[in-house]
Amino acid sequence: MPVSLDEIFSRLFEAWGPQQWWPAETPFEVIVGAVLVQNTAWKNVRRAIDQLSRAGRLSPRAIHTCPQAELETLIRPAGYYRVKAKRLRHLVDFLITSYDGSVDAMRAAKPELLRAALLEVHGVGPETADSILLYAVEMPSFVVDTYTRRVLARHGWIEPDVDYYAIKQFFESRLEPDVAFYNEFHALLVRVGHLHCRKHPSCDACPLVDLLPEGGIREPA
Repeated sequence: MPVSLDEIFSRLFEAWGPQQWWPAETPFEVIVGAVLVQNTAWKNVRRAIDQLSRAGRLSPRAIHTCPQAELETLIRPAGYYRVKAKRLRHLVDFLITSYDGSVDAMRAAKPELLRAALLEVHGVGPETADSILLYAVEMPSFVVDTYTRRVLARHGWIEPDVDYYAIKQFFESRLEPDVAFYNEFHALLVRVGHLHCRKHPSCDACPLVDLLPEGGIREPA
C-alpha cells in the first residue's frame, strides 16, 4: 500500500471535519438504526425511528411488547418492514434475555464473545454486529460497508474480491484499537463514498483522487 491509513484519514478529515456519526440520541437508538438501515437510505431510517419514538416504542421493553402488526407499520418507511420487524424483535429479545435490556450491561462483555453472540441472532450480519459494537457499545470494532470496499478497491489498496473479514483485518491490523478514531474513520469513508465514490464515480474534488492507481479506477467486483 503506497499510502498509510493515517494519511487517508488526514485527507478526509481535513476536507470535511468531524462527522458526528452515528446520528442517534441513545445507544439503543443506534441498535435500532443498525437493523433498519439495511438496504435503505438513512433518511428512511430516520422517519421510521421518529415514528417509533412518537408512538412510545423506542425502548427494548416497548418493542418487545409491541404487537407485530404495529411494529411493522411503525418501521414501514425503512422498507422491507416485515423482515426488519422480525430481525429487530430477535435482536431486542437477545438484548433482554442476555443483558436485561441494558446496553450498559453489554459493555461488560468481552468484545469477541459479544460479537460472536450478536452474529448468532437471526438477521444480524457482520456489518450490523460491528456497527452495534462500535457505535452503541463503544468497543473498537471496525465497520466495513459498501463504501469502504469500493473506496479501497478502486484505489487498488485491496483486491476487488476480498471478503468482509479481510477488509476488517486490513484496518484493524494497521490501526490502534481506538473507538473514537474507528468511528470517525468509518464515517469519513461513508462521506467520501456518498459524495464521490458512488456506483458511478465522481472523482472531481475528491480528497483521494490523486491516489488512484496508474491506469485509473480499479472497479470492485
